[in-house]
Order: sequence, then structure tokens, then C-alpha cells
Amino acid sequence: MKNFEHSAYALLFMAIIGLLTGNWFAGACFGSAFFVGREHAQAEYRVIQKFYEGKRANMPWQGGFEPRGWDVKSILDFGLPIIVTTIALVIIALTNAK
Repeated sequence: MKNFEHSAYALLFMAIIGLLTGNWFAGACFGSAFFVGREHAQAEYRVIQKFYEGKRANMPWQGGFEPRGWDVKSILDFGLPIIVTTIALVIIALTNAK
């Protein structure tokens, strides 16, 4: 359920920025980027805890990109906001094109 909560917040961020500025693309980017950054940071912390003795200094620069730091839930938390905001952006673009 948390995955859909992230998507709802991403849409909320998109709507706020889109309504305030008229730039729906910027809203979609912000809404998605917020959760992309959040999930990447959490993947780094998981990798540090499990494989690098709990010390950031022991982790290489690409540690947050290591597949072993990601699970299905974190991939969904990362990807669903991107998908949902992209779909919303396409719908907005199509309705404004008419």
C-alpha cells in the first residue's frame, strides 16, 4: 500500500507545482525525483548496514546502485511515482492539445 501512497504524494507535488506555476512537467519531475532520491538513499543505507560494516567510508561511490541493496518494494517505491506522474503528464498534454 505504501507504493501507492508514494504515487499519490508524487501526484500531489505535481499538482501543486503545476497549478502554481503552470509548468506540469516541472511538477512531474519534482514529484518523481523526490521519491527517486529517497529510495536511492535508503538503498545506500541498506548496503552500508549489510555489507560495509555499517560505515559509509567503507562503501564505494556506486554502493547505492548495487542490486543487492534493492528489493521489489524499493524498486516499486522508486518506479511507480515515475510511471504515475508520466501518465498524468501525458493525459494533461493530450487534454490541452484539443
